[in-house]
Amino acid sequence: MSETVPIHLNRPFLKWAGNKYRVLKHILPRLPAGECLVEPFAGSCAVFLNTDFSRYLINDVNPDLIQLYRQLQQEGESFIRYTREFFTIHNNSERRYYRLRERFNTTSDPREKAALFVYLNRHCYNGLCRYNKAHHFNVPFGRYKRPYFPEEEMHLFYLKAQRAEFVCRDFRQIIAEATPGCTIYADPPYIPLNSTAYFTQYSSGTFDLHCQKELALHAAKAAQRGVPVLISNHDTPFARQIYRGARLLHFQVRRSISCNGQQRISAAELLALYGTD
Repeated sequence: MSETVPIHLNRPFLKWAGNKYRVLKHILPRLPAGECLVEPFAGSCAVFLNTDFSRYLINDVNPDLIQLYRQLQQEGESFIRYTREFFTIHNNSERRYYRLRERFNTTSDPREKAALFVYLNRHCYNGLCRYNKAHHFNVPFGRYKRPYFPEEEMHLFYLKAQRAEFVCRDFRQIIAEATPGCTIYADPPYIPLNSTAYFTQYSSGTFDLHCQKELALHAAKAAQRGVPVLISNHDTPFARQIYRGARLLHFQVRRSISCNGQQRISAAELLALYGTD
């Protein structure tokens, strides 16, 4: 294992369901060494931001997310300044929010859409990323007094992104194409703890139990050809069954269970490691 937990952790600039920032202390020490870190499920990139690989391949099924990362990677400070223009008192109202949300869903300008993604992320309810069947962002207004503009966090991401390639492909393809020298960290939409808890709408598609099984199968195949894989997920009987060929680490995470975030419980999570002796 190559990674230790940095004294100072870099925060992602996006709010994100399932953000790994708070559990990096469990993940980083168990992440195998390699030249290139491959992430099939990018999310907010907390692991990417807090590791030191020579190269990164960062993938996500959400094209809006990947376009944002590419835009920031290419433009840097110019794009940060442009995005800041949307963070005004005038735009922090329900009327303006829904107008800008509609603009996000209809614009063909990739730069504007990328900046509006950051605006929506910081102004919408709980920072959720959710789409309807038409792939229209449909999260309601969040009613925050003063939404935070993540200027420093975006700058740090821009610097780190110079070592990365951002792509939007199927996770199976990303894992299948990884070669020795790569390390894979997979953070898929989690297996549900119960029948009502299955949140999968990071994009307009779904990630069902069949996909969970396929991820485990592809991870085992990658390990056989010399590519180690570390997977995060809920610790459930189903997870332990599909990850039975991996080494498992169990830990507890405090998580909100109510709409207002005031109620919190401990949820069991696990890390499944394929490959390395």
